Parts: sequence; structure tokens; C-alpha cells
Amino acid sequence: MAATTENGQSTAWVSALHRASWEPPANEVLIASRDDEFGGVIVELQETMDSLLFTTSLRSSLSHWRQLRKRGVWIKLPIKLANLVEAAVKEGFYYHHAEPNYLMLAKWLPENEPNALPSNASHRISVGAFVINEKREVLVVQEKNGMLKGKGVWKFPTGTINEGEDICAAAVREVKEETGIDTRFEEVLVFRESHKAFFQKSDVFFVCMLQPLSFEIQEQESEIEAAQGIQIKIFDQTHVNMQWMDFEEYAAQPFVQKYELLKYMIKICRARVEQGYSGFQGLSIKPSFRDGRDFIYFSNQDQTLKNH
Repeated sequence: MAATTENGQSTAWVSALHRASWEPPANEVLIASRDDEFGGVIVELQETMDSLLFTTSLRSSLSHWRQLRKRGVWIKLPIKLANLVEAAVKEGFYYHHAEPNYLMLAKWLPENEPNALPSNASHRISVGAFVINEKREVLVVQEKNGMLKGKGVWKFPTGTINEGEDICAAAVREVKEETGIDTRFEEVLVFRESHKAFFQKSDVFFVCMLQPLSFEIQEQESEIEAAQGIQIKIFDQTHVNMQWMDFEEYAAQPFVQKYELLKYMIKICRARVEQGYSGFQGLSIKPSFRDGRDFIYFSNQDQTLKNH
């Protein structure tokens, strides 16, 4: 039987009414917020605020949100309000993620439930470009910086996807930026997942096959002589050399043969060129709940989806 007050009212109803009508003391100001889709609130501060005043308002706001049975609290602090971080942390907030122009803090309010706020992004996405011409030459570069610097290793153009960028577009962009070669995305040949690859985050690496639309190396800064006497061009600060290299010569490099991952990549690339191996093509579709476009990737062998 449900509990009631002396007047016969449900205690649950009274509690809900109390939560809905609760107001902070007259001398305290609540922090402006908006509800999220999961029973929590989002705070986006913009105006400069003294840390002591912020602490007082935050405590009142936390009491108010608890009365309303809110769950998670998100505080987005722009760089100019970095002075408020310490005050928020002292009230139980923790770092969730950071971007160049803001820091996101979070706090879980229910004391009898485990924290259900989603963690920060767990993966970064990177791409490698397999570009091969009619002479069975692949487009390769040497690193000016990084773990392969000075080792004489030739590798596919690679890079990290920008925020909001499609996998297929990122591969085309990386090749253009690093080599000056124009390409068209054909398919995703293979992808690799690796954990604790970048500041304890995981990495998903997509190898994309691209069709070259241009072939001439475009001189940008200067020319140098490569170790094998081939004239090479400098393009960006990441890759010092680039060239079209015989596919088998590339595959025979000791560095490539040393690592299982690279050997599998070569095997799959060779299967695509020689044996009709089919990767994953991209299809642009309309999203269900927002504007813009999404991409789905599916086997090139599925003619039903191709003709949809």
C-alpha cells in the first residue's frame, strides 16, 4: 500500500510537487542550463565570473538539480573561464574531454546508481592510401618525422581523419596534401584495430584503394636525390620523399616483411589487383535524425545494394 500524509495525500505526489516547486534562497542565483535527452542538464558558460560567486551558484544549482532528480551534469567551459575549473572539481566534477577552445566537465548526481555518463571517445580514426597505376607502381612516401624518420622505409601515404570528415574523403585529401596527386576513392580494402595506440586511446586504421587521376609529381619546394638515385620531390613537412615504386619492390622491403600487419596488408592489396578480391565501397545516405549525409560501407560483391 502506498504511503500517505495525514491529509491522505500520496507522499510520492507531495515529494514530486516539492521538487517541482523548489526555489533557491532569494540571495542565491542558479546557473542557466538546458535539459539533455537523458535526464541530465548541460551548462554552457560564456560570461566572465568570479570563482567564489561561481562556487556559490554551482552549489545552489546542484541542490536544485538533485531536487529535480536530474542525473548527469555537463559543464562546458571556454578557455577564458579556465579559472572556474578548480571550483568545479572541488564540487565533484571531473574532466571528460577537452577541445582546443573548451574543457568539458561532468558529474553524476544519483548516489544510489552507478555512473552512466558515456566515456570520452575511445578511438581515433586514421587512413592509409593504396594508390597503384597501370605499371603496377604504388605511390609511396618517406617520413621526415616520426618513428620511421631516417630509416629509408617507403610507405603508403597515411594520416588521421579530421572531425566531421568521411573516411573516403580523408584518404583522397591525405594523398593530395602529401604528394600532389589527385585520386578517386574506390573502396576500403581492410581495416585494423589497435589498442593503446595514442595516449591510451585505440586506433582504427582503414586502408583505402584510390584510383590515380594524375601521375606527375608536382614540385613544391625543391628536389633531392633519393638513395637509389631517383629524383624525388619534397612536399610537406611530414614526408620528405615520394615516388612511384614497383609494387614487388615495395613489398620486398625488410621493414614490410618484418611485421605481420604489413605482410597481411600487402597480401590483401595483391589479391585485389591479381585475384579479384573485393573490398567495401562507400554509399552516401540520408541520416535518420539530423541534416547532412552519412556513409555506409559494404561489400562490392553485393549487387543488390549497389543497385539500390
